[in-house]
Amino acid sequence: MASGPAIALKDVHLTLGDGAGKVHILKGIDLEIEPGTSVGLVGPSGSGKSTLLMVMAGLERADKGTVHVAGTELGPLSEDQLAQFRGQNVGIIFQSFHLVPNMTALENVAVPLELAGDTAAFSKAQAELEAVGLGHRLHHYPAQMSGGEQQRVAVARALVVEPAILIADEPTGNLDETTGNQIVELMFRAQEARGTTLVLVTHDPGLAAQCARTVRVRSGEIEDWGQPRAMAGAGAQA
Repeated sequence: MASGPAIALKDVHLTLGDGAGKVHILKGIDLEIEPGTSVGLVGPSGSGKSTLLMVMAGLERADKGTVHVAGTELGPLSEDQLAQFRGQNVGIIFQSFHLVPNMTALENVAVPLELAGDTAAFSKAQAELEAVGLGHRLHHYPAQMSGGEQQRVAVARALVVEPAILIADEPTGNLDETTGNQIVELMFRAQEARGTTLVLVTHDPGLAAQCARTVRVRSGEIEDWGQPRAMAGAGAQA
């Protein structure tokens, strides 16, 4: 297991768009996140926090600077190598679920394992769905499930590869408060039990406050690192 930070960004810049539409999104980001902790990224809309999350997940490439995740520098990796790295090390939960509509819950969760050549993909996917309370929904399609159930499938899919890093972008944004709280509890319970590093973007101060550290982003820069909290996660002990 790699020593050092789970995620380390040094002088990271990212510009998106072309010509007159160019926007300098990230402006010299320096950030280190320790293994097994939870970090909430907060800030105004357009501050760059979701883009920062995508850089950590290897879904956006920095123009300048270095990005180390789970002991690997992402910059030199080819697209195929990057995809393989994500499949083995990073679980991602999106606001809008991103399930494949013509696949059952079981098939959706099994996909990353199948891509990795795991012959036990479906048994592991079933166990993960049962762990998030969806053992009775294995063969249902996304359209047959509620938003909360779809997000549980997405959580199971993110966790099934036993990732070192769990990335969540507004994971409760499309859910009502009660359902959102259930998803939050699932994520923190998994993070604590597995020693996973959790990084999430949220507009919800209550959700951010459950993280061990809150990092505030403004205008593409780190405005405030925040102070580590003594308690983290929904199931944390005093």
